[in-house]
Amino acid sequence: MAVLTRRLLLGGLLGATALTASGASPRTPLPTFRPHVLACADWGADPPAEAPVLLPRRPKRIIVHHTATDNATDRSLDHARRLALFFQREHVRRGWGDTGQHFTSTRGGVLLEGRHGTLAVLDAGDRMVEGAHCVGQNRESIGIENEGLYTDRLPTAPQWAALVWLCARVCERYGIEPTGIDGHRDHWDGTVCPGDALHAGLPLLRAHVAALLEA
Repeated sequence: MAVLTRRLLLGGLLGATALTASGASPRTPLPTFRPHVLACADWGADPPAEAPVLLPRRPKRIIVHHTATDNATDRSLDHARRLALFFQREHVRRGWGDTGQHFTSTRGGVLLEGRHGTLAVLDAGDRMVEGAHCVGQNRESIGIENEGLYTDRLPTAPQWAALVWLCARVCERYGIEPTGIDGHRDHWDGTVCPGDALHAGLPLLRAHVAALLEA
């Protein structure tokens, strides 16, 4: 278990042939070795323009996005904080009340809470915060934004490892099967998000998440 967990969470990618998505149980506890998710208060978020809307139910799926911004080489914590604040302010400017997505994963593998209140209810596992990341899915899904443009490449190894871990945690807490990890374009035909390469990589993502849940 320790070898598999470290290879996934420290940035190593396991080959698709070494993994199977069958038999994953969302109720399997995750290993205690886990990266840190920066809460809104920890990365310096502005107060939300509107109070988070708590829904008394679990989400049905995870929706993966990309930011369609530059594939930055700065993988620092300071860069992650600046990125998160930029998107929060842009989304508030659009009238969304707060960051649209629930979480952000940077190219350096830094995980950040996007929408206020998401981490608190994730731990409980019985409620969700309404998002603003996908038309028709904001009350049904958890949105994870990945920094970068993934039309012709996959995320960096640290970013992929962070995404796998975060998806596994969300699946475990909310009882979502790895097969319930979708791309933005699967639910709205007005976008190419999360990019051709990342969308084509979703079967591998599901397999890696299933393997982590089984570890």
